[in-house]
Amino acid sequence: MPVMNDSREVSDWSDGCKALDRDMPVDETETTGERRVRVAALQRPGNEEAWFKYYFPNYYYAEAAPFHKISTKRLMAHMEYYIVRAWSRELAKDTRTMMEVMKAALTGQKRSVLLISSSLDKAVKLLRPFKVNFESNQRIINDYGRQETYGEWTSNAFTTGCGCSFFAIGKGQTPRGLRNEEVRPDVLIMTDMDTDEDCRNPEMIEKDWAWFEKAAYPTRSISRDTWVIWLGNIIAEKCCIKRAIDMADHVEIVNIRDADGKSTWPQKNSEAHIDRVLSKISYAAQQGEYFNNPVTNGKVFEKLFYGEMMPLTAYKFLVSYCDPSYKKKGDYKAVVLMGRCRDEYHVLKTYCARATTAEMLDWHYEILKYVNGQSPVYQLVEWPWIDEILLLEIQQANKKHSINLALRPDKRTKPDKYHRIESALEPLNRMGKLIFNEAEKGNLFMVNMEAQFLALSPTSTAHDDGPDAVEGAVFALNSKTAADVKLISSLPKQTTQKRF
Repeated sequence: MPVMNDSREVSDWSDGCKALDRDMPVDETETTGERRVRVAALQRPGNEEAWFKYYFPNYYYAEAAPFHKISTKRLMAHMEYYIVRAWSRELAKDTRTMMEVMKAALTGQKRSVLLISSSLDKAVKLLRPFKVNFESNQRIINDYGRQETYGEWTSNAFTTGCGCSFFAIGKGQTPRGLRNEEVRPDVLIMTDMDTDEDCRNPEMIEKDWAWFEKAAYPTRSISRDTWVIWLGNIIAEKCCIKRAIDMADHVEIVNIRDADGKSTWPQKNSEAHIDRVLSKISYAAQQGEYFNNPVTNGKVFEKLFYGEMMPLTAYKFLVSYCDPSYKKKGDYKAVVLMGRCRDEYHVLKTYCARATTAEMLDWHYEILKYVNGQSPVYQLVEWPWIDEILLLEIQQANKKHSINLALRPDKRTKPDKYHRIESALEPLNRMGKLIFNEAEKGNLFMVNMEAQFLALSPTSTAHDDGPDAVEGAVFALNSKTAADVKLISSLPKQTTQKRF
C-alpha cells in the first residue's frame, strides 16, 4: 500500500482517490466486445485528444489549445525524442505530459519512467497524480485492469499492473541502477529542475547540469527508444533548461500571451483573468514566470529620478514622441511628452501600455488638451509607421476629437536600439538630468515605463518601447535646439556705433 509522509499527505491522497471514484463513472452495461471496440478506437494513433478526454475528464475541463495538440502529435510520432517544453505557468505542461506518458505506459509503448525535479519532495509531489490515477481512476481500471500491485508501491517508486515502473528522485540523488527488470528508464521527465536560488549561482547551474549529463541521462538505454522531456520556465539567463534547449531535438517556448498579445490558451485563460493575475506582480516577475524572459533589474538603469515640472509656459517648445510597435499587434506602445530646461530633460506626460492604434492616437489628443496651447508641441512618430491606414485613422480621430493631429515622421536612420538607448539616456539618468514628472509616479503608464527602464539590458528581450520613445524625444529636443541655435548664429549681428 502507499507510503505517506504525514497526515496531510494521507488526507490529500484520500481526497484525490475519492474524487476520481466520483468523477470517473463507467458504463456497467457495456459488453466485453463493446469495450474492446471502444478502447481500440480511443487508442488509434492521432486520437490522443479523445483518449485524454475520456480517461481524464477532471483534467480536461478546458479544450486544448492548438499548441497542445500539435505538441502531443509530435511526441507520439517519435518514441525516441528529446524535447523541451518551456511553457508558461498555467499552460498545463505537467498535466499534459502526465496524460501522454500514462497512455504510452498503458498501451505498452513505454515501460520505465524516471521523474526528476529540484528535490525529492517536489518530485514525489509531481509523481502523485500518476499514482492516484493508477490506483483509483475507474475508467483506467475498467479498461486496462487493476494497476496497483503488491510489493513496492510507495510514493516515490511503484510498478503498475501494465508493467511500467515509475521512479521519483531529486536532482543530485543517485539514479544509477533504476530499472524495471531488464528495462532501463525509457522516459526521463525533468520538471522544474531550476530554482531561483540555484540560478543566482552559475556554479550551481554547472553542477546541476553536470549531474544530469553524467548521472541522470545515462540511466537510459542506448538501444531502446527514449523520451527525454524537459518541463519548466526560462527563469534566468543561465539555467539548466536553457542548456537543454541547446541539446533538444525540438523546443517549444509558449508564453501566457502570444506575439499579438492574446491568450495562448483562451479556452482556459481569459484576457481578463490574465490581466488580473499579472497586475499583482512586478514586470520582472511577469516576464520570468509567464513569458520565459528572465529580467534582472538595474543592469543599466538602477533607478529613475522624479521631480516637480516647470509650468508649461516656461518651456520654449515641447516634443511628443511615439513608439508605435507596429510590428506586433497588441504589443506595448509608448508616447511621451518632454521638454528641455538648460541641460535637464523633463518627461511631463507618459503613456506606456498594451494598446490598440486608436488608443495610441487618443494619447496624442490627451497631450494636446493637457498642453492647451501653453507651449508649441512637435509631435513625432517613429518612421516608417505613417502609412495610408494610419492616415485614415487619424482623419477619423480628428473628427472625433475636433482637433487636427499633425504627426511628423522621425526619418533618421536609427542604430541598434539597445546601444542607442543606453548611450543617450544612461549618462543623463546617472547625472540626474533625466527627470520624470513626480505627479505621474504610481499610475499604470508610469509603472510600465519604469519597469521597462529597469529591465533594460544587452541580453534581455524585455519590452523597451517606453525607453525608445524617451530616446526619440531627447534626440528631437536636441536637434530642434541645435537648429534654433544655428539659425540665431547665422543672423546678421547688430552693431552699435558709439557717438563722441
